[in-house]
Amino acid sequence: MNEIINVNVNDNQEPVVSGRQLHEALGVNSNYTTWFDRMTEYGFTENEDYVLLSNFGNQTGRGGHNKVDHIIKLDMAKEIAMIQRSDRGKQVRQYFIQIEKDFNSPEKIMARALLIADKKIVSLEAKIEEQKPKVIFADAVSASHTSILVGDFAKLMRQNGLDFGQNRMFAWLRANGYLIGRKGNSWNMPTQKAMDLGLFEIKETTINHADGHISISKTPKITGKGQLYFAEKLLGEETA
Repeated sequence: MNEIINVNVNDNQEPVVSGRQLHEALGVNSNYTTWFDRMTEYGFTENEDYVLLSNFGNQTGRGGHNKVDHIIKLDMAKEIAMIQRSDRGKQVRQYFIQIEKDFNSPEKIMARALLIADKKIVSLEAKIEEQKPKVIFADAVSASHTSILVGDFAKLMRQNGLDFGQNRMFAWLRANGYLIGRKGNSWNMPTQKAMDLGLFEIKETTINHADGHISISKTPKITGKGQLYFAEKLLGEETA
């Protein structure tokens, strides 16, 4: 079968043609934009039956930067060919009908199905690869219910691609309302909100001083729940 006009497929695996190529193949005397505007009056809808391509290609010369083309679905192209009511229009329409028969053959349908499936698999694999650090981290935390120091949590985040050290981690927790930022005895202690959410626990250590007095040191530790909670927020911010 002689090729009258190039037929391609769009991202949805639908056969499409160039409006300008169709205009040329039909031997229309009027200029392209005038002709195409007239064709759309037959009830065709933009972004459904066709899409606009503005400033297409590397046009040179007078007026080249204003040129437009349209990507037309095959059903629209067949109808336009029929509208012309000419021998050339009939020939082009018959050509499209033959192309459509070939396009809908069992072999071509299977080939397109495999192509779509392959694209979905590639997309899924990419998503799994992207989520892998978060999944590994979540599995590691789920396997351990041990609370850890803020500095140790910062190290875990660094292993998962987040450029956070201990000081920056404390600063982030204060800035986001999880640790108290007011100077004094409560500095870097969990806020009431953070405690209510179960994100921290406070480790108390008794210290016997040389002069005989006893003091208690308080250290915030991030619970297993808190590690998952903060990791989701921090890694989510990093990939956003």
